[in-house]
Amino acid sequence: MDINQLNCFISVAQTLNFSEAARRNYVSQSTVSRYIGELEKEFGVQLFTRSHRDVIITNEGKLLLPYAIDIVNTLSKAKTVIKQMRDGSTGKLTIGCDVTSLSFPSKCIADFNRKYPGIGVELKPLDAADRSQAITGGEYDFCFMPRDMVPENSGIETIVTHTEPLVFVVSKRETGGKKNSLGFSKLAEKRLLLLSESIAPILFMEIMDLLRTFHISPDSQLSFDDLSSLYLAVSAGMGVTILPKSLAGFASPEQTVCCPIEDADTGIAYVMAWAKSNLNPVASRFKEAVRKYAQGDDNVYGL
Repeated sequence: MDINQLNCFISVAQTLNFSEAARRNYVSQSTVSRYIGELEKEFGVQLFTRSHRDVIITNEGKLLLPYAIDIVNTLSKAKTVIKQMRDGSTGKLTIGCDVTSLSFPSKCIADFNRKYPGIGVELKPLDAADRSQAITGGEYDFCFMPRDMVPENSGIETIVTHTEPLVFVVSKRETGGKKNSLGFSKLAEKRLLLLSESIAPILFMEIMDLLRTFHISPDSQLSFDDLSSLYLAVSAGMGVTILPKSLAGFASPEQTVCCPIEDADTGIAYVMAWAKSNLNPVASRFKEAVRKYAQGDDNVYGL
């Protein structure tokens, strides 16, 4: 059985005319007769009774007709969906984001959704434990993360998306609500609140390097495994934290203030990484959206 046989059967059933069925399917009348005969042989029943004047569909033919229509329609829909996916107009993307990589992908996804509303985007937190497996294992189509998190792997490709400065985030009680700049020299008097090394390893190491550079040991130090707890602690005046500027923007503006770092030139480079073996046909569309905003090392989130 093939789709041509079913199409001809449907045409004969609807018109009760072999000549008209041949015209609709762009084949000869003898081909239609052959297709119907092959179907009757396959099902072991007579689908039509024929005379010199009339064509009558049998009860078996009437029973087959809705199934034949469903099969033809389903196959047509499948062809359409596959073509749309191949052309990049429908499909699905799964994107993983490191906890410090939020702002940049959000604007890329917003732009992408406007341009390709038929493509679904699933967002997942990026597990930093096995970064190579996360990128190449097939769970994610793209991963946003600090560049220094990307493992050495010939099967991974990257786009440098931006370089982002670090800022202090403090309670408004500390600054009187003013957006003043702060220096690392003042950290010795304050409790330092940080995202834990297991959650944000590159950010944690960058801050530790800065502390060593300035020979600073904060009054005390607390680590947090999630952003909401960190923001709550800062808002409550428990201490000061250091975050990438765009991530700091997610803190409550009613409770906290972002302060530029006055005595250090800080910056973390971020990338979008993906497996070279990624065969998702809509992936190229998302790369276009990212390249629209990514400017390599020159794309810096300024203060």
